[in-house]
Amino acid sequence: MRAAKPTLLRRLAGDDRGATIVEFAIVAPVFIVLLLGIFDFGHMVYAQSVLQGAVHAAGRDSGLESGADFMDRIDEKVRGQVGNIVPHGSVLTSRTNYESFNDVNKPEDFVDANGNGAYDGNECFTDVNENGQWDEDRGLEGLGGADDVVLYTATLEYDRLVPLFRFVGGAERRTMAASTILRNQPFGDQAARPEEQICPA
Repeated sequence: MRAAKPTLLRRLAGDDRGATIVEFAIVAPVFIVLLLGIFDFGHMVYAQSVLQGAVHAAGRDSGLESGADFMDRIDEKVRGQVGNIVPHGSVLTSRTNYESFNDVNKPEDFVDANGNGAYDGNECFTDVNENGQWDEDRGLEGLGGADDVVLYTATLEYDRLVPLFRFVGGAERRTMAASTILRNQPFGDQAARPEEQICPA
């Protein structure tokens, strides 16, 4: 008796030729996205490290007596160092000075007349930065003078190196910041801060 010929489906089920390409087609997209994610994360960490290092160096240079004369050059040096890693990024810098480390990011003092723990528009306050209004940050803009404490901040904004956001969502531009707090060298007497109390009508 002659054996029956295997049906087409049985022959296909027993044929494993080309299985590798099918497996690769399933695994490859996941692998590529994972690889792009690693590159993107690694670049972000490296850029943050370079930015932080540049900011620390700029803070030290700014604290010298000659720092006030070279602020633009110091800021440009930060942009140059970061630009080597992120060529098309933009770096914005700012300096805020305080009398002491304890004053950094602290609000101006005020008389809490109603005891609610928050400043109300009709309460008296000490106008440390002399702008005529109460502020949540008592710092003065700029480098300050001898012995002042300076918060130096650089903010970097750039387009992601790897277009991973197109596959997994997220923003095309990334923003990161670095800051350092240093005291200017005592090249002179520290200027006194205003202590005038203002009471709104």
